[in-house]
Amino acid sequence: MSFDIVMTGFVALYIFMLAGFAGWVIIGNVPAILHTPLMSGSNFVHGIVVVGGLFALFNAVTPLEQGAGFFAVLLGAGNAAGGYAVTDRMLAMFKTSGVKPKLGHSRGHGRVHHLKKS
Repeated sequence: MSFDIVMTGFVALYIFMLAGFAGWVIIGNVPAILHTPLMSGSNFVHGIVVVGGLFALFNAVTPLEQGAGFFAVLLGAGNAAGGYAVTDRMLAMFKTSGVKPKLGHSRGHGRVHHLKKS
């Protein structure tokens, strides 16, 4: 008994479209507070895309396959680098400026003044 799976272009296109729609629905329902951690996780996925593109490029025989592999590596690497840059900028927004707030009361600020009635 043999299980040979043959993937035609139509089946591959269907899987690609289904994965794209599923990703759009899933990411569309994520709250904004979780965007930065998801970006870091997606950078890992882009690394896998680069490895897959390298695999396709190294096993390419025809010029069309070589072009597709090169394009996959180029887009995956650019997407990963851009994702890391965006994540770094977003995390920089949450860093403190280095000025420590003063603890306690200083020169009357923060004190409650009570007025006496005459």
